[in-house]
Amino acid sequence: MILDGKAVSLKILEDVKKRVSALPRQPHLVVILVGDDQASKIYVNNKRKAAEKVGIRSTVLELDADIKESELIDIIKGLNNDTDVTGILVQLPLPKHIDKNKIVTVISPKKDVDGFTPENVGRLAIGLEPYFYPATPQGIIMLLDEYKISIEGADAVILGRSNIVGKPMAQMLLKRNATVTICHSYTKDVEDKIKTADILISAVGKKVVRCKMVRNNSVVVDVGIFRDANGKLTGDVDFDYVSPSAGYISPVPGGVGPMTIASLMYNASKVY
Repeated sequence: MILDGKAVSLKILEDVKKRVSALPRQPHLVVILVGDDQASKIYVNNKRKAAEKVGIRSTVLELDADIKESELIDIIKGLNNDTDVTGILVQLPLPKHIDKNKIVTVISPKKDVDGFTPENVGRLAIGLEPYFYPATPQGIIMLLDEYKISIEGADAVILGRSNIVGKPMAQMLLKRNATVTICHSYTKDVEDKIKTADILISAVGKKVVRCKMVRNNSVVVDVGIFRDANGKLTGDVDFDYVSPSAGYISPVPGGVGPMTIASLMYNASKVY
């Protein structure tokens, strides 16, 4: 069965729209875009459009690529103190001269709609409720829940240990009582570990999952998205070969991508 992220995301966005309309004040999301990276501009535009659809006010601050790190920090501190702003998102990647970790730590955890600040990450790690969950892992959990896929007691294998997907995904699955294995570039016998997965989540950005690796009737979630040699959008999973074996599988595009946007809008609809 296909995990249709596009259809599920539309349902979530409709719920968010109703939620926003019932709030005493309109949420205001500010997105900071530094430089002229074309992919980042596309992502930011998609977020802006989604915000408009659900009734969230959105402002995009486009800053020059040569802005000083200290100037960017001052801008974020100003947004932290602006009571009209309810959410702040700094679009990654940032120019090389800016330390992204330092920037993330400046954002108020109560406005950190990406869920990347140390306080939100720490709260998740020790079992407390963060103000915001990271959008992609939260979107994946929402997708699994929509299809009534049982997480409790499942053996989950995650490919990739990034701060954006792999690590928070592991924490969220642990919170739902899954047994979690994280694989990365130094992991031995990765294929053997993949074969044990009831739920496989791949987020490495290259074609790594093929048919013989996947357990029959397992759940396969493909987070990777990139263009192949022919310019076609594809993911980490060889969909045509893996799908006959999998019980559930997410496509690329149309799987995790739309769920990430919907999850972000869910976060942006929270007002503290």
